[in-house]
Amino acid sequence: MEDFWLVAFWVVKVWLCLVLALIMVPAMFGFSLGISETYMDILIQTLEWATLRLQKENREQQTIQASLSSSLIQRHNGSMEKELGELRLSRPKSTLGGDFTLSDCFYFGRRGIESIVEDEVTQRFTSEELVSWNLLTRTNIDFHYISLKLTVVWGLGVFIRYCILAPLRITLATIGLTWLVIGTSTVGLMPNWRLKFFLSEWAHIMCYRICARGLSATIHYHNKENRPKKGGICVANHTSPIDIVILCNDGCYAMVGQVHGGLIGVLQRAMVRSCPHIWFERAEMKDRHLVSKRLKDHVNDKTKLPILIFPEGTCVNNTSVMMFKKGSFEIGGTIYPVAIKYDPQFGDAFWNSSKYNMISYLLRMMTSWAIVCNVWYLPAMHQQEGEDAVQFANRVKSAIAHKGGLVDLSWDGGLKRAKVKDTFKEEQQKQYCNMVLGSEDSCSD
Repeated sequence: MEDFWLVAFWVVKVWLCLVLALIMVPAMFGFSLGISETYMDILIQTLEWATLRLQKENREQQTIQASLSSSLIQRHNGSMEKELGELRLSRPKSTLGGDFTLSDCFYFGRRGIESIVEDEVTQRFTSEELVSWNLLTRTNIDFHYISLKLTVVWGLGVFIRYCILAPLRITLATIGLTWLVIGTSTVGLMPNWRLKFFLSEWAHIMCYRICARGLSATIHYHNKENRPKKGGICVANHTSPIDIVILCNDGCYAMVGQVHGGLIGVLQRAMVRSCPHIWFERAEMKDRHLVSKRLKDHVNDKTKLPILIFPEGTCVNNTSVMMFKKGSFEIGGTIYPVAIKYDPQFGDAFWNSSKYNMISYLLRMMTSWAIVCNVWYLPAMHQQEGEDAVQFANRVKSAIAHKGGLVDLSWDGGLKRAKVKDTFKEEQQKQYCNMVLGSEDSCSD
């Protein structure tokens, strides 16, 4: 029995030494030994071979899969006025002052049926469809038996992901989070000198880089000259909790959020000792004036790190950008937009919080092939004269959607768990009323 424990201890020791020498030390200083690049090259070639094999074995099935990945409903991009105007072209205009016709019912009937079959909101909270199989079982399209070679490759992939990559990634994530707690707590004991701020940023970035290696993350940063600067607000589209890890690999940010318990609470308390993160109690989060004041005080101090905010307020499935909450744009200061787009071929980064808890989600990430994403830093944006917070938020959202190749939607991400507000329904009713009566005053009564 003693021999068994000696062998086990020796195996663990060798394992940790290899992890430390080949992955952790390079990650801490921001360079690579080429292991990740070699792994990605082999992975890309394997997936390309699998795709060609699928096409060769069953071209008809491939065509069906490609058609399933597109939208079921082909919607028109025109407004209500434009579409109703097209329906009324064949009807002579009434001279009695009203502009209502039964043909309008066709428009509302069609829009209602479209929403029942496939609405624009709920499909943004399900995993993104893939045209071709990525040799993972977690896909929306059921891939059946194709050939013996593909089955063998898939089985080999399961062994590699669960028996080699998963233990390695869990080890790196554990070490990275442990070092984050120890490093930030130690730096927090230092006096508020310039050295403290330097060590704090270095400790944060170092630990996030270790965690990124634990996800086999390959990140491509574009337009680095537009990176957020101190005293500003960084806003980005939100797909996953690991968005923070992705962005913090290239710079340090001040986080904003609610105080939590458990493991997240331990991390929050450790991080705030060395860096001015902004954590709110649950009761404070309901006080918009208090939240706004603390954020303004932070932004007005040009020596503090830029604040990182995800204005959507929820995770969206990497295909769209939904409504930005206006609170982030009422603070003032410079807004630094950032667009994040993941490559679904290597793994689904979207966190469906209504289906998976945090632990289940992280395990899915650690048993995926890799996390590959592009990050675009957009030029700084300022609120224009005569522009309110909602208009400014929509302008920033449109810029992010355009740069990341995402669909720009005006829907509130809160519809993930809530019903449509009555005010939105009333707005659509008033819009149609204005068309019929031609007067906003009559419709407001």
